[in-house]
Amino acid sequence: MEMEEHNFEQRCAIRFCVKLGETGIETFNKLKQAHGEHALLRSQVFNWYKTFSEGRESIKDEPRPGRPSTSKMDNNVEKVQALVRSDRQLTVRMIASELNLNHTTVHQILTQELAMRKMCVKIVPKNLTIEQKDNLKDVCLHLLEWIQSDRNFLKNVITGDETWIFEYNPETKRK
Repeated sequence: MEMEEHNFEQRCAIRFCVKLGETGIETFNKLKQAHGEHALLRSQVFNWYKTFSEGRESIKDEPRPGRPSTSKMDNNVEKVQALVRSDRQLTVRMIASELNLNHTTVHQILTQELAMRKMCVKIVPKNLTIEQKDNLKDVCLHLLEWIQSDRNFLKNVITGDETWIFEYNPETKRK
């Protein structure tokens, strides 16, 4: 049974108990007995009991102010997906800013709609310090000298897929 129908059924029962003159606790206990773990929460039962006691007849929810949320619509999901595919290093805030969406909405689209998750990575700066540049230059010059002195040097080099690893061994995932 759909959740909304289930709630309407229980609201009908609460309204019925109010008309019979039963107390709020009696009504709650009967709902608990009839619906078990699917019964409305005690506070919800008492709120509806009070509302029906004050004369309300309708079991339907009243319209709420404000416009309905439209930010998780299919076209926004597609936009987020396209943006993430174009650059996987974008943050949730960057995507939200780019698409003019709420941060929470973008996070929900990524995690719930697209089933993506955040991976912990260490960001290595692209701008090298003067010392790092000098060190890189020295290594390159040393390799050039080595290649010029031994023409078979490159035949002894074994290559494979490059994996850039930042020399840092974190103790925990958070670090």
